[in-house]
Amino acid sequence: MIQQTLVLLKPGALQRRIIGEVLSRFERKGFNIIALKLLRPGKPLVETHYAEHKGKDFYDKLVAYTLSGPLVAMILESEDAVPLARLMIGPANLMEQRPGSIRGDYAARTRLNIVHASDSPESAAREIKLFFTPEEICPWEDGNAQWF
Repeated sequence: MIQQTLVLLKPGALQRRIIGEVLSRFERKGFNIIALKLLRPGKPLVETHYAEHKGKDFYDKLVAYTLSGPLVAMILESEDAVPLARLMIGPANLMEQRPGSIRGDYAARTRLNIVHASDSPESAAREIKLFFTPEEICPWEDGNAQWF
């Protein structure tokens, strides 16, 4: 089933200058990037985005880290985009990250994850609306995709 998912490359990814490397992993896997932008989100947006974590011990640090610099927001589209993106990214916990996953190859700390991805199709729909207007989304089909 074709799905869309939201992926955020957080300030640490920009600071380490690895945006291109992470983007190319998604492209090589066959995702269509149908929306992409660099932004510095405001506190209300970040707090709404992470609302389900409010009250948890890491919430304030997560919000502060996400606000510490610009981030890249993108919508990826593919068959089973939500679980596939999360598989590529790997678990949030540093001790569970494996080489070959994005977090396993680039993460230095659990609480300073360089990437976020929607955890369900329902979350993806909600998160996409937070970061993108319908006019910013550019679905497209690859006429050469038959050879993949």
